Formats: sequence, C-alpha cells, structure tokens
Amino acid sequence: MTGPRYTELVADLPATVPFVGPETQERDSGRGFRARLGANESAFGPSPKAIAAMEAGAAEVWKYGDAQSFALRQALAASLGVGAQNVMVGEGIDGLLGYLVRMLVAPGDAVVTSDGAYPTFAYHVSGFGGVLHKMPYRDDREDPEALIAKARETGAKLVYLSNPDNPMGTRHDADTVQRMIEAVPDGTLMVLDEAYLEFAPEDTAPAIDPDDPRVIRMRTFSKAHGMAGARVGYAIGAAPLIDAFNKIRNHFGMCRISQAGALAALEDGAWLAHVQASVAAGRDRIAAIAAANGLAALPSATNFVAIDCGGDGAFARRVLNGLVARAVFVRMPGVAPLDRCIRVSVGLEHELDVFEAALPEALAAARAG
Repeated sequence: MTGPRYTELVADLPATVPFVGPETQERDSGRGFRARLGANESAFGPSPKAIAAMEAGAAEVWKYGDAQSFALRQALAASLGVGAQNVMVGEGIDGLLGYLVRMLVAPGDAVVTSDGAYPTFAYHVSGFGGVLHKMPYRDDREDPEALIAKARETGAKLVYLSNPDNPMGTRHDADTVQRMIEAVPDGTLMVLDEAYLEFAPEDTAPAIDPDDPRVIRMRTFSKAHGMAGARVGYAIGAAPLIDAFNKIRNHFGMCRISQAGALAALEDGAWLAHVQASVAAGRDRIAAIAAANGLAALPSATNFVAIDCGGDGAFARRVLNGLVARAVFVRMPGVAPLDRCIRVSVGLEHELDVFEAALPEALAAARAG
C-alpha cells in the first residue's frame, strides 16, 4: 500500500515552520512564561471598540465573512487616500505574502531578500520553488542598494524590504525607500513590508502612489492595533496586481469577527495613539534596563528593541536560554552578525519588571558559560 504522492518539491522540503511559538515552548518545558516578550504582539490589546465589535459579531459567526471584505476595504481606502481597487485584505501579512509568491514565483525563479530578514517570506518562496538570494545587512539595516543590485543581476521576480525592520527594529527614511522604488529593475516587484509603520517616525514611509506597478506595500492589524490573533492584513498596490489576488486567494479566508474588529479598530484613533505612546515609553524602559546591565539597545522604530549582548551569537543564545529558563519569552535574530542581539518586545509594566529582574541573572549565567 502506497501513501500520498507528494510533488518532488514538497518531498524535498524540510517539515519546518519559521517560528517556534511560545505555546510550543511552554508545552515542552511544562510551565508557562511569566513575561511574553518574544512575538512582537501588542500586550495593550485591541481597541475596546474593536473588542465590542467582535463580541457583537460572534452571534453571527455562523455566517461566512464577506468574501470581498467590502466594508473594510472601503474604509482602508478612504483612510489611505486610494481607491478600493488598490487594497486587498487577507489573513495577515503572512497570508498575503503567500498569495503573492504563489502568483509570481515559479520553480527556479529568483527572489531577493536580506540574510536574517523576516523568515516567513523566505519560507513561502522555498515552498513554491523559488531560488532565494540573500544579501547581508549593513550597519544593522537592510541594504537597499545591495538588494536592488542583486535583483538586477539575477532578474529577480521579487525583492523584499521591511521598513521598519524585523528583527533589528531599525529603519530607512522615506527618501531612501523611494529611491529604492525608483531603482527597481523592469520585471521586478518590490515587496515593502510596513508591519511596524505605526510605531515609526513620520518620515519613514514615502507617499503612496497606488498606481505604481513597481511596488506592493503590506500592512497589518497585528501590531499597533493589537489583533495578531485575528489575522488581518492588507496590501496596497496597483489595481491590476491587486485584482490578480482574486485568481488564487482563499475567498472565505477572512473571519467575519476579524473583519468587524478591524473595521472598528481603524476608526479608533484615540486607542491607537494610546498604544503608540505606551510603546514609546516601553522602548525607553527596555533601553534603560539594557544600559543598567552594561548592554546597548539599538534605536527602534518598532514595538520591540534589539539589545546587543556584547558578544557573539553563541553568547547571545546563552543569554536567551537563561531568560527562557527564568520563564521570560524572548527571541533573537538567526544569522551573524545580527545574532549578537536578543529581541525584546514591549510588554506591560509587570512583564518588564520580570525581564528587569531576570536579565542580570541570565547574563551572569551566560558569562559563566
């Protein structure tokens, strides 16, 4: 008796996921985390108005969500100053990246990204047989010039940039990003991941030209809007590209409750401002905790802070393991020289209290080897 006949591509891929979630780590260790500071979630939660909308929507969850996400797309378009035909809603940026790669990347096609950048994008590219070309960071930031040069050299279908960046929290200004867009080679699409944009200075993002066929922008309700578990992201791009998503996307992929929550969150600017202020204060506190322990925090335009542990990747891994052993969930970049850092999400005050107490103990254990 034979089993399923996998495609050659799937048969050759490892059965891995880009992230080991905190729940998995808790199950493996047999205990819960005291501070959940590793997934860049918003511990401040969604807008109370979004919660109320989702609670009300639960009574109608027997219905499929609107396959067009019509109301949410209309509201997003109005807030962005673009047409609804320039907006696609999907199951978080992760889901939209998967659809985009499926649309554009065939086995053997070149794709350019940065070595150490958001791994889910690379996961999708590998899953559809694309060939990844990874460029190193420069000064703890992705290198736009090197990315464009490699895209030109390889004839890449896609070139990916996150701004602000994950995992380092750094950013490029709007002029730099716009120059990168202007330099995109013919036949290449730039994927501009702006998941953390709401936490960044105002001069971070260039103005949106919805008809520019060289770039697609990705944004989310998972970070500043505190709805990571609801899985709502959106893409902004030229109308023909946005319309192409309808050829392959899961038309009922959006939960009705998530749609209602996102629509209410979008309308609550006061809550967003509260979260932004709380995150700014939390970043300052994390930087102060790092400094008190003789460590340097990288400037952050996100809701997390990368802390340079002052050694190599092996040392930073020992620090991370020491924190995890003390029930503090954090993560770290996966490649050198970025992996000299640990990455700490802004959490609630009591979680940062736990981190503050655990860090010197973890450092001492790491230095002892």
